Amino acid sequence: MSALKTFQIIKQKDETENKVMLSGDLDLSVASDLAEELHPLIHQKDRALTLDLQGLHYIDSTGIGIIVSILKVRDAMKAPFTVTHIPPKIKRLFDLTGITKYMSVPSPQNS
Repeated sequence: MSALKTFQIIKQKDETENKVMLSGDLDLSVASDLAEELHPLIHQKDRALTLDLQGLHYIDSTGIGIIVSILKVRDAMKAPFTVTHIPPKIKRLFDLTGITKYMSVPSPQNS
């Protein structure tokens, strides 16, 4: 069970995009690690920033605060920021807090 709860950050870079994949639980205990990993990527205006949440199981208010901070910085820079593969429980939380309307979220594929 603890293997599922371990928080992981996987970064992929190419010429046009920084992609960050998160898995596990994003809470106060790991928020500073995530902020440290994201800081240099957030300010790269010449690359799109994509946050892939497919493996995320849980997010608390600290994690939501980090995403809101990214939204603000990227918006001020007029730099693209996309959040993909949001698990349904986390999407519902984003909807309830009102941040979904500020995020660039790709439409789900029709099956």
